[in-house]
Amino acid sequence: MSALDWVVIALYFLLVFGVAIWATRRERTTQETSTGYFLAGRHAGWFIVGASLFASNIGAEHLVGLAGTGAASGVAVGQFEVLASLILLLLAWVFVPFYLRSGVFTMPEFLERRYSKGARRYLAIISIIGYVLTKISVTIAAGGIVFETLMGVNFWTGAIVVVIATGVYTVFGGLTAVLYTDLLQLFVLIGGALTVTVAGLAALGGWDMMVQSVGQDFLSVWRPATDPNFPWTGILFGAPILGVWYWCTDQFIVQRVLSARNQDQARRGSIFGGFLKLLPIFLFVIPGVVAHALAKQGRLTLEAPDQALPTLVGALLPSGLRGVVVAGLLAALMSSLSGVFNSCATLITWDIYREARPRASERQLVLVGQASTAILVGFGLLWIPLMRLISGQLYQYIQSVQAYISPPIASVFLLGVFWRRVNAQGAMTALILGFILGMGRLAAELTKQSLSGWMLLYAEINFLHFALLLFVICTAALVLVSLATAPPSYEKIAGLTYALADAAQSARSKTHAPFPAADVSDPRWRRADLVLSVVLVLCVGLIWWYFS
Repeated sequence: MSALDWVVIALYFLLVFGVAIWATRRERTTQETSTGYFLAGRHAGWFIVGASLFASNIGAEHLVGLAGTGAASGVAVGQFEVLASLILLLLAWVFVPFYLRSGVFTMPEFLERRYSKGARRYLAIISIIGYVLTKISVTIAAGGIVFETLMGVNFWTGAIVVVIATGVYTVFGGLTAVLYTDLLQLFVLIGGALTVTVAGLAALGGWDMMVQSVGQDFLSVWRPATDPNFPWTGILFGAPILGVWYWCTDQFIVQRVLSARNQDQARRGSIFGGFLKLLPIFLFVIPGVVAHALAKQGRLTLEAPDQALPTLVGALLPSGLRGVVVAGLLAALMSSLSGVFNSCATLITWDIYREARPRASERQLVLVGQASTAILVGFGLLWIPLMRLISGQLYQYIQSVQAYISPPIASVFLLGVFWRRVNAQGAMTALILGFILGMGRLAAELTKQSLSGWMLLYAEINFLHFALLLFVICTAALVLVSLATAPPSYEKIAGLTYALADAAQSARSKTHAPFPAADVSDPRWRRADLVLSVVLVLCVGLIWWYFS
C-alpha cells in the first residue's frame, strides 16, 4: 500500500460518512418514527432499492470466495449469482405486491398473522441467531483480514475500524443511511472489481487467450449430476429453494423492498437488482479464472485458491488502483454489515420488544433499535475470538446451518401465500421437522468418519440435493397436517393469501403505518417492467448458453 492508496481509502471513508450524514439530515423528521427508522419512511425509489439489494448481498467473502472458487474449479459457482436474477423476478412479480398489499412490516410478523405466534418466534429467533453467528461475525472477521493482508494493519484494529465506522452511521441513520450508503458503495464495489477484471485480462492477453488457456470445461456452468459441488440437478432444483428463502423471505433482503414508496418502485427495484446480479460471474468469478490461467503459465504463484484476488491485486495493479480495489472490498464489507445490523435490530425491536411491550411509543421503538444495533456490534466482536478457535472445517459447517434451515421456511411462505387451506399446525410441524432434520444433517456431517450405511449417505448427499429433499418432506408435512386439522378461519387469513388479498386493508393492524399507495400500480410501469423482465430472462439464457 502506497501513500496514494491510503489517500483513496481515506476519501472513500469521507464519502461514506458524508453521504450517511446527508441522508440522515435529509430524512430527519421521519427518523423519529419506527417506519422512518426501520423502513426509511417507505419513500425509497427503485434505483436505490435495487442498488441496496445488490450491495447488501455482496460481501467481501463473495469477492474473495467467488474468485477463489473460480480459480479452483471454474465458473460453475457463478450459477448461484445468475439464478438469483430469476429469483428476484419472483420477488418482483409474486411477493412484492403481496407484501405491500398485506401491510407486512417484518417476515416473522407475516408468519404470526398467517399462522401463529409460535411460527413468528421461530423465525425471529432463528434469524437473529443466524445473523449474529454467521453474517455479522464473518463480515467483521473478513474486514480484519482485508486490513491485515492487503493493508498491513493488525487484524483486531481492522475489525474494530470496520465495526465502529459501519455501526455509527447505522445506529443514527437507520435504514435511510444504509440505503444511501449502499448506493455509493455499489459504484465503488463495481469499480474495484472491474479494475481487477480488466487488468487481469489485459495481462493475460484478452478473453480469447483466457479461454484457450483454461479450456472449455473450466468455463462451463453445467456440471454432471455426480459433481460433488455443483451438480446440474442441484442447481436447477435445489438452489432455487435456497434462493426463494434468501431473496423472497429473509428480512435482510426483503426490508429493502418494504422501504419502496409503492408497488411500481419496489417491483422495478427488484428487477434492477436482477440485472445487477448478472455482473458477479464476470466481475468476481472471472478474475479467479484469470489467476488460474496466469498460474498455469507460470506468471503468477497461487499458494491457495482463495489467494487469487489478493495475488492479482498485488501483482498487476499500480499504486492508486490498489486503493480503489481495497475501497471496493471495504464497500462490500460495510454494505453487508450495515444491512444486517439494521435488519437484525428491526427483528429485535418489532418481533421481540414490541411483542412484549405493545404500548411502546414510537420514540421507544427507535431507541431500542439503536441500542440493539450497538449490542449487536459488541456480540459480533466477542464472537470473533471464539470463531478463530474453532477449526476452519467446523466453521464451514456452521455456515451451512442456514442452508439446512431454509427449506422449511421457504415451504411455509410459498404455500402460505398461494394456498389458504394450510394452517398453523401444519406450519409448526414443517418448521420443527425441518429444523430437526437439518440439525441432524449437521451432526451427521461432523461425525461422518464414524458413520456407515444410510447414515453415511445422509451425511454425504450434496447439500443442494439435500435442500430439495428437505423441501419436499417439509411441504408434505405442511400439507398433510393442515388437511388433517381444521382450516384457518377467513378472519385469520384475510389479506394474507392471494385468494384473499383484497381483504388486506381490513386485516391490517391498527398500529401499522398507513400505506395508501400499496394497491396502486401504473399500467405503463407494469408494461415496461414486463419488457424488462423478458430482457432479463433472455440475458440469463444467453449466459447459460455461452458458459455451457
